[in-house]
Amino acid sequence: MSQELLNKAVAASMKTSVPQFEIGDTVGVHCRIIEGDKERVQIFTGTVIARRGTGISETFIVRRIVNNEGVERTFPLHSPKVAEIDVVRHGKVRRAKLYFLRDRVGKATRLKEVKRQKKRTVAVEQDALESAGAGAGEGQS
Repeated sequence: MSQELLNKAVAASMKTSVPQFEIGDTVGVHCRIIEGDKERVQIFTGTVIARRGTGISETFIVRRIVNNEGVERTFPLHSPKVAEIDVVRHGKVRRAKLYFLRDRVGKATRLKEVKRQKKRTVAVEQDALESAGAGAGEGQS
């Protein structure tokens, strides 16, 4: 009973539009930064090396190289400080955690890119099937 109440309370603060990204993808994380009374957005672009947790407590780690120094940041996925997540490219990986990239330098940190198609909605696919089926049916009569 209390778990149900907790899930309802948490559901209100979870983001509804989270892009689908995986380990090895290069992402740009738009972070809201508050300096005094001003607020600005700064983009942190790097490779996702880990994801953990579920629900409201899900986090991901992004790694990038700045001035020949490795920098890693952990972002809560549903945090209001994270304004937006842009997927720049998809990397081909065979591991769930890419901690081995910490030991690599220079070009050795690059991952092969995988070309992925954008997922189409079911309605668009059904319309395409119906129009293809209607065209074939007309020619048979």
